[in-house]
Amino acid sequence: MISMELTDISGAYRCDSQPSWYAVHVKSRHEFKVVERLTKSGVETFLPAVERLSRWKDRKKLINFPLFPCYIFVHMHKIYEVMLTVLKTQGVVRFIGINQCEPEPVPEDQIIYLKKAVESKETLDPYPYLKEGQRVRIKMGPLAGVEGVLVERKGQHLLVLSVDILRQGVSLKIDALEVERV
Repeated sequence: MISMELTDISGAYRCDSQPSWYAVHVKSRHEFKVVERLTKSGVETFLPAVERLSRWKDRKKLINFPLFPCYIFVHMHKIYEVMLTVLKTQGVVRFIGINQCEPEPVPEDQIIYLKKAVESKETLDPYPYLKEGQRVRIKMGPLAGVEGVLVERKGQHLLVLSVDILRQGVSLKIDALEVERV
């Protein structure tokens, strides 16, 4: 996808291409509220979250936890007014990007793979960011087509899905026979 951006005299961005996904840093424990506020403002958002069983002394309850604490994703054109709407939203800290001045798009396939993994209801765990390693694709099942890095930990195979711009990732347990090299 080629992004065509122009800056006019006022410094506002105009964009004639497709919208892109951008990572947004938000205040700690504000992820769900920021998503709610942005959605009300008409901005498409994605917050990868998983349910975990929380235990207190008197009860247990399933709670939604963000996979990437303090980060959400927004799908938008890189237009000054839209960027300003996001930045003015209560709880938003900044866009993630080059020198903290220029938002950098997240590759579309990374968002698609994350959405597919979250929707599959498989066990997802945060995993350290990996850039090196063998890239693989799942061949069958509900996650067919999802690509990531195959790693082994304590005798189990994991598929690590990375979000480059956040330098973070998530892992899910897989059978190594279910994957093929990319």
